[in-house]
Amino acid sequence: MIESAIGLILRTYPLTDTSLIVHWLTPSFGRIATAAKGARRPKSPFLGKLDVFYLCDFNFYRSRHSDLHTLKEVALRDIHAALRRDLALLQQAAYYAALVEQTTETDTPLPVIFDLFAGLLNHLSGNPPQPQTTFAFEFKLLKELGLKPAPAKMRLSAGTKQIVKTMLEQDWPDLFRLRLSDAQVTELRQFLHGFLIYHLDRLPPGRATALKSDGQD
Repeated sequence: MIESAIGLILRTYPLTDTSLIVHWLTPSFGRIATAAKGARRPKSPFLGKLDVFYLCDFNFYRSRHSDLHTLKEVALRDIHAALRRDLALLQQAAYYAALVEQTTETDTPLPVIFDLFAGLLNHLSGNPPQPQTTFAFEFKLLKELGLKPAPAKMRLSAGTKQIVKTMLEQDWPDLFRLRLSDAQVTELRQFLHGFLIYHLDRLPPGRATALKSDGQD
């Protein structure tokens, strides 16, 4: 059966010498994996259309026997070119994608999480890497997973608690304008690290890099 979806590519890796496995985040089907047969051939119709964080319309044949489906057609919507010009932004996005993969089930509709991630990728372009971007994404994702920290149990200063409230309630354009002190960055880094480890058992690699500000070594 042929299915149609819009999706963001979370990662790709070789299946054979000529084919790729593509992992997608979609609103209707959640996270799914497809085999792009022949995608690594020079004249493949998939050439130039399958890379991380590409937003695409695609069709696939749903497998009856496994969770690896067969990719049929792909049409690009957005390649998020700014991510490919800034390694720090690409590293941030990679951490967010890994966190989504770790905390969600496959073949489960994820419309809110898809919109959260897609909106973030759109607003990363033109904005320098900032720790508050990572903190806000972590808080917003925890909220959608039903793991939002209770304010009374957050051992944070009053000002930092207000920042958390803003991160949970405001959209990305407003959040990119937030300014955190060094002390607030330290508070949030330590609090979220402990909270995420407690609830998720482990963190995907890349969080320390994702928390670097523009211009840091």
